Amino acid sequence: RLVAKGYTQKEGEDFFDTYSPVARLTTIRVLLSLAASHGLLVHQMDVKTTFLNGELEEEIYMTQPDGFVVKGQEDKVCKLQKSLYGLKQAPKQWHEKFDQTLISAGFSVNEADRCVYYRHGGGQGVILCLYVDDILIFGTSLDVINDVKTFLCQSFDMKDLGEADVILNIKLIKGENGITLTQSHYVEKVLSRFGFKDSKPAPTPYDPSLILRKNKRIGRDQLRYSQIIGSLMYLASATRPDISFAVSKLSRFTSNPGNDHWRALERVMHYLVGTMDYGIHYSGYPAVLEGYSDANWISDVDELYATSGYVFTYGGAAVSWRSCKQTILTRSTMEAELAALDTATVEADWLRELLMDLPIVEKPLPAILMNCDNQTVIVKVDSSKDNMKSSRHIKRRLKSVRKMRNSGVITLDYIQTDKNLADPFTKGLSRNVIDAASKEMGMRPV
Repeated sequence: RLVAKGYTQKEGEDFFDTYSPVARLTTIRVLLSLAASHGLLVHQMDVKTTFLNGELEEEIYMTQPDGFVVKGQEDKVCKLQKSLYGLKQAPKQWHEKFDQTLISAGFSVNEADRCVYYRHGGGQGVILCLYVDDILIFGTSLDVINDVKTFLCQSFDMKDLGEADVILNIKLIKGENGITLTQSHYVEKVLSRFGFKDSKPAPTPYDPSLILRKNKRIGRDQLRYSQIIGSLMYLASATRPDISFAVSKLSRFTSNPGNDHWRALERVMHYLVGTMDYGIHYSGYPAVLEGYSDANWISDVDELYATSGYVFTYGGAAVSWRSCKQTILTRSTMEAELAALDTATVEADWLRELLMDLPIVEKPLPAILMNCDNQTVIVKVDSSKDNMKSSRHIKRRLKSVRKMRNSGVITLDYIQTDKNLADPFTKGLSRNVIDAASKEMGMRPV
C-alpha cells in the first residue's frame, strides 16, 4: 500500500483541519436499544480502502515512491488528485465525501451526532451509523436495507457483512426477546494477555474498605499498570458499567502505582474472571429514557474533589453511563450532588436531542425523569429563590439544572440511595448492591 509521508506536511499550507467525527459508543447503544424496541433489522457494511475516497481541497505534491521512479524523470514529483493514507486530512476528507454522498441521496443528518443519517418515507425507514469505515444499517424491512446497500456499493467499494455480528470488538447477539451486547471474547483476551485467566474470582470490582493514597515511594511496573488500565477503560466504556468506578479511580494513579494500587487493579481482573460472560441485554421495554445521578463527597484525606456518577436506561438496559472526578471544589454533599446532577442533565439534553431527531421515535418526547437521592438538591432546584451562599460555579450549575427543568427537558424525583443505579459509579459497594444494580442496568450472563 502506498502511504504518504504526512509527518512532513506543514499546517496552513498542505492541510488546515484534521478532525473527523466518529459516532459515540452511546449513540450505537441507543440505536441498538431502539432496534430492540421497534424490531428493526441490523446489518453491517465495511468500506474498503476508506481514505482513498476523499477529495483533496489543497494542492499537494509527493516525491515518487521508492522502486517506482520513472527513468529519465527522477527530478519530477507526483501531484495528488485524491486523498491518500498517511495524509493528515485524510479522515476529514473521507467523512466529507461520505456526508455529501448520503445527503445527495435524500438522507438527513442527525443534529446531535453528525455520524448518524436517516431517511424515512411511506412507512419505511432506515438509519445509518458511521464509525470511520464501519457502517451499521438499521431498517424497518430487508428491502430498504438492500436499497441502501446497492446505493453504497455504487458509490464506494464496499464489503457486505450481512447481519451485524461484531462492531468495534463488541459482539451483537440477536434473540427473539431482544439484543445483547457482550465482550466476553475481549475480556478473555485481556485476562490471557496479562496472566489472570486462571485466577480466583473476586466478589466485587472494588474493595469498599480500601482508601487509596498517592504513592510517594518508587512505583511498581508503571508500563504494565497503564496497559491494563487502557484495556479496561475500553471495556468499562463499551459494555461493562459495573467496573466503571474501579477503572476511573485506579486510572488516577497511573503515573506512579504502588503495591496498594496493584492489589486493587488485580481485584478488578479477578472480578472479571467470575463475570467474563456478562453482557448488556436490551429487551426493548420500557422504551422510556430514565436517568440516575449521584455523587460521593470527599471520602479520604488526600482527595480534594468529589466523584460524580450517572447512568441512563432505555429499552430495559443502560445506554449511557459515566464515573468521573469532579472538576470543581465543593464544600458540602449538597454541592457535590448538584455538580453531579448538572453533568447528568447535559447528557440528558444530548440524549433527548438524539432521539428527537430520529423518525422512528414517537413524538412528543416526555421529559426525562432524573432520579436523585439528595432531597436538598431537589428542593433547591424547585425553589425560585437564589439565596445560596455558594461559589459562582455552583450557582451557575444550579441555574443550568433549573433551566433544563423549566424547559421540560428533565423532571426531578427523589429515590432512596439503595435503589439509585448511579450509586455504584461513585464508591465501592458490597456484592449484593453491585449485583442488584447490574441487574437493573440490564446486565446478565450470556
